[in-house]
Amino acid sequence: MFTFQWPWLALLLPLPLLVWRFWPAQQRPADNLPQLRLPATMRVQQAFVQLDFSENTRRLRWRWFLLALCWVGLVVALMYPQWLDKHIEVTQTGYDLMLAVDLSGSMEAADFFTPRKQQITRLNAVKLVLGPFIERRVGDRIGLILFADHAYLQAPLTLDNMAVHTLLQKAVIGMAGRDTAIGDAIGLAVKKLRERPEGSRVLILLTDGDNNAGALEPLQAAQLAKQYDIRTYTIGVGSKGTMFRRGLNERPLKEIAKLTGGAYFSASDLRALTNVYDHIDKTLQKTEAESRVYVQRTPLYQWPLGVAMLTLLILQLLRIYVRDVA
Repeated sequence: MFTFQWPWLALLLPLPLLVWRFWPAQQRPADNLPQLRLPATMRVQQAFVQLDFSENTRRLRWRWFLLALCWVGLVVALMYPQWLDKHIEVTQTGYDLMLAVDLSGSMEAADFFTPRKQQITRLNAVKLVLGPFIERRVGDRIGLILFADHAYLQAPLTLDNMAVHTLLQKAVIGMAGRDTAIGDAIGLAVKKLRERPEGSRVLILLTDGDNNAGALEPLQAAQLAKQYDIRTYTIGVGSKGTMFRRGLNERPLKEIAKLTGGAYFSASDLRALTNVYDHIDKTLQKTEAESRVYVQRTPLYQWPLGVAMLTLLILQLLRIYVRDVA
């Protein structure tokens, strides 16, 4: 579709005519006009009769035409003509999911086993379980919080789930400290989710449950989550096959989930997040994401501007030609 960015600038088109019509002409007083005395008036008159003014008249008309064309080209260029491609509106529905992942020193404990009986750390277990979960969340806005001594927003809520997945895979133990601030992580998630539509605010907290840092207590932060209707799903990362769980504390995670209307899951196998996925689909409603309108603008101002510049060049060449002929 062809359009102008500033069509109101077309009001400048009649400006030269208005200036010519209403600009006061400077006239000399009749008394100050020079007087020319010609003793042979008849001879001068006969000389002018023999001259042909038609060529000068045609040149003058072409000059005015080129000047008008130059002015029109400049005004049209100022109006910024452009070609708009087809509008594409994208509307998606989904949840607002904030993932909070523990990066404390206790997540280094290698008490998790893959289906192939390979022993891995708790953080690697989180990456292994969260990876497929994030890839399946097409249409959901997903954010990522990493926490240890403090909580940090690694990725805001976005539809680019592959970017979130990449940032999660690059997370390492110690990049946020060595302790565990579960309360601060929940508080930061509340801050980022409270402005989202009600009914779709979800926090998934993955940790070993051993809170020993931060300004907020986990249950105090859970009260804030409850106030803003943010359902919190807590996932305890640690093996159930040993008597000593090396920091895994399920009790506060269960209390947080119960207080906020969520649920607690144990990530001892790959079915943990599958249960979370089914629970979310059964209990929460999807909301409409922000509509996005994509408009491809192709500027065309260079064409009328080029016509104006070419016209000025032709005028200058004509001026030189007439001067040389004369």
